[in-house]
Amino acid sequence: MSWFVRFMVSPIGRAARIVAGAAMIGGGLFVIGGTPGAIVAAVGLVPLVAGAVDGCLFARLFGYHLSGSRTRAAL
Repeated sequence: MSWFVRFMVSPIGRAARIVAGAAMIGGGLFVIGGTPGAIVAAVGLVPLVAGAVDGCLFARLFGYHLSGSRTRAAL
């Protein structure tokens, strides 16, 4: 599973998390709407913020460090 973690902490994976989070927020607020849309938007904050601060929750799930730079150094 390290190939997945390696991708997620790469610059492309980081950008993908930011784009996915922004898409979830936009889709939740402008497409879905209401309470379900607000929930989707709130969940979208997680990948958006994680990508913005170079953190990776997936890396932590697989036993690596939460920090993207520290995980890249360990791989």
